[in-house]
Amino acid sequence: MTTTHVTPALSARVAIVGGGFSGLVAAYRLRQLLGPDADITVIERDDHIGGKLHAVDLGGLHIDVGAEAFLAFRPEVGALIHEIGLDHHLANPAPVAASLRVGGADHAVPRRTVMGVPGSAADVADVLSPEGLRRLAAEADLPPVDLAGGDVSVGALLRERLGDEVPDKLVDPLLGGVYAGSADSLGLRATMPALAAKLDAGAGSVLAAATGLLPPPPSAISTATATTPSAPARGNGARRPMFGTLDNTLASVCDRLAESSGATLRLGSPVRALSRLADGWRIEFGTAAAPEALDVDAVVLAVTAPAARELLAEVALAASAGFGQIRLASTAIVAVALPSDVSLPESSGVLIGSGEKHADGTPFTAKAFTYCSRKWPHIHTPEQVFVRGSVGKYGEDEILRRDDADLVRLVLSDLAELTGVTAKPIDAVVQRWTGGLPQYGVGHLDLVAGIDRAVAELPGLAVVGNALNGVGLPACVNTASAAATRIAEPLRDRVAQRR
Repeated sequence: MTTTHVTPALSARVAIVGGGFSGLVAAYRLRQLLGPDADITVIERDDHIGGKLHAVDLGGLHIDVGAEAFLAFRPEVGALIHEIGLDHHLANPAPVAASLRVGGADHAVPRRTVMGVPGSAADVADVLSPEGLRRLAAEADLPPVDLAGGDVSVGALLRERLGDEVPDKLVDPLLGGVYAGSADSLGLRATMPALAAKLDAGAGSVLAAATGLLPPPPSAISTATATTPSAPARGNGARRPMFGTLDNTLASVCDRLAESSGATLRLGSPVRALSRLADGWRIEFGTAAAPEALDVDAVVLAVTAPAARELLAEVALAASAGFGQIRLASTAIVAVALPSDVSLPESSGVLIGSGEKHADGTPFTAKAFTYCSRKWPHIHTPEQVFVRGSVGKYGEDEILRRDDADLVRLVLSDLAELTGVTAKPIDAVVQRWTGGLPQYGVGHLDLVAGIDRAVAELPGLAVVGNALNGVGLPACVNTASAAATRIAEPLRDRVAQRR
């Protein structure tokens, strides 16, 4: 079978493999750096761009069924949204707090914790048992924490210092919401870098390290605008919203990035091989029936860890091996539209602790719910309110083998147990994210540093994505922007010489 070989014009030629958020940020930045003549191609295996920023029609409303928000107090995503002209769509959450389901009861998420790690017993007095609170108070009598520059699992450190209740009741639900993993399997330095830095600087105890990161006590903060447990305070003492989104879906960012990048989009085109040329790179992609090849000066890989491992196996063995060590969690979002007369709790949602059960002993299927129409005022219609349930954690794939109808049934049963809502949904959709969340295990930062060193030895190659330096959108912006800069600087000189 003959392979179609595409040769671009004599200009800067760059291919981005992967049309998710990171890949599209890289394409947009490369356009800014290389100018209008650059030939930029985004090759995506799916038939749509966006990756885990994805929206679908549900009950007549377009709603996010992937990432739904970004950290608003960090500047990266807000600045990007401003650059691409979507400021008028920015939306903040309503001033309602999240709740926590642990020990068979609902609690307000403690306001003064660092991803569930408190600064004092008083911060979590309503959640922990008297024994759990005693363990917190006893940490002051333990020898100082000395990480000796190494890494440790979050769970191992907290269980040794504070007992089991803090990781089980507080940290696990919060980390599970971000990484779909457990405190015992996630590394401290990658998932709680600020806490690790305080310990490295001599904080001495976990509680002291957390205290050094927390805002002033509630008496110094206007609680009227405090929407999250640890949002940094504004200069006037009021908390700023921790999260932001767009009222036309967060997924719309990807459409605007693609448009602004001016990149050629090759959708439905799986990449089968990557190889080095004397003066660049060759990408083989497409179907077996219609294979294609593209020769370029530079390549940005914006793919999952398993895909990066395969594509780098022949060109960067050490980087390929590093990607092969990154484990992945599979998850699903079950989004439902309910009749408008349903009364949702006055809460943005609920995080469900591991091992929590219904009153009849049935385990919960969901790990969290977002009461979308409470959290985001723009997500409603006169006829409907909307709820999202999150299912799946690392190592717990059995539940995801259920079919869509069964997942919807189980999640609605959880919702009824938590809220008393038993209304039949008007519409429902299940979005599965197979291998969607990388697990930042012990030593993850060293693993990424090794990948970066191996890739840096190959001119014209960069890797980006949530498997590396952070799963959140701000981290993805930073990684993609840095990769674009590293690719563009030598490429400009090279293209000038070629002309």
